[in-house]
Amino acid sequence: MSAARGPTVALLVVCGLEVEARLVTDPDVRTIAGGGDRHALAATIHRHLDDGAVGIMSFGLAGGLDPSLRAGSLVVPEAIVHRDGREPVDPRWMAALRRALPDAAPGTMAGSNGAVASADAKHALWRATGACAVDMESHVAARIARERGIPFVALRAISDTADHSLPAAALVAMRPDGRIDMTAVLRSVARRPGQIPGLVRLAVETRSALRGLRLGLGLLGARLGHADLDELPVDVI
Repeated sequence: MSAARGPTVALLVVCGLEVEARLVTDPDVRTIAGGGDRHALAATIHRHLDDGAVGIMSFGLAGGLDPSLRAGSLVVPEAIVHRDGREPVDPRWMAALRRALPDAAPGTMAGSNGAVASADAKHALWRATGACAVDMESHVAARIARERGIPFVALRAISDTADHSLPAAALVAMRPDGRIDMTAVLRSVARRPGQIPGLVRLAVETRSALRGLRLGLGLLGARLGHADLDELPVDVI
């Protein structure tokens, strides 16, 4: 008689926005929407890891730094660079993602504690770090994964290209729970209606990025490409 299969193992997917988290429907995966609050995000990640999650993927939208990357381009980085250092990703898991997503951009990603909003700021960060994209969650998740000794990987899609400065309304749009604060957006637009074209462009680019992420998830299949998951020691969840 074969041994009974153990309990289902959960991976942890760390996002910024609720709309990103909703794309992930794998039953073996838990999602977190950080909402731009890195301290609350870190606490939530630790809580889920204490409950037994054994791997972390940073997943969602990213700002483009490399001018060659278009909206919707996927990024599977080899490391996350941030002001305090460099965090590697798990090489086996990264390789699995790159096999499934051969068109995804390699290289490094930058982690930022705040939005990198202007084209000038993006260009400066690109020159300073060589990173191809930036987000506000990957460095938080990667650092915790390193400290806890568990695998980490990132899959991001470009939602605002390197030449695109984010309009002011986009900077007030995210609630702490990852939802969009439409009241704040409309209030910002009412004060500065000239930002409407920038918001329309951002909406188009974001739609392309979400489409890219959805297609990427379909290609990764179950457990987000983590082929070695069953070999990891796990606790009951």
